[in-house]
Amino acid sequence: MPQPPRATHAPDSPRSSHSPPPTGLQGDVEMELMGLATALYNLGMTVVADATREKGPAGARKQVGARVENVVQHLATLDMMAPRLDTPVPLAVLETIDNARNPAAFTRETVERAATENQFLHGKMRAVESYKVMLDDALRDAFPELADALPPAQPAPVETNGVQMKTEDGV
Repeated sequence: MPQPPRATHAPDSPRSSHSPPPTGLQGDVEMELMGLATALYNLGMTVVADATREKGPAGARKQVGARVENVVQHLATLDMMAPRLDTPVPLAVLETIDNARNPAAFTRETVERAATENQFLHGKMRAVESYKVMLDDALRDAFPELADALPPAQPAPVETNGVQMKTEDGV
């Protein structure tokens, strides 16, 4: 018979499998959830074992009821803990779980999307900065009398393969 899930964490968990659960309510909830996972596993194993038996003694079927009661107890305990929890969970994460998708995949996709948007905005900012330098230079050339009102001339940085290099004069 396979073993029930141990109190270990997923490989992508921020805590190692040897670290204790957090203290306080968060730790209590984590331990209760682990107990619920174990109870659900035990219920599933009992149902499978019960379904594979031939019509056995009536006492054997009482085990399923006890396992269901254990699951209900864990759910009731979690329900009592719920009002004291104030950890906000984004609706998108709950929808991801409801759609049978891994929340870690949702997190990875969100981080990748944020990184892509960050690079895009960085490019836009660099373009605006470059335009500002070019505009200041053009205004300085076209209207020398405005030179005092404009910021001092800056040499444009030279980029090579996305790496910003200093110009020849060391600036």
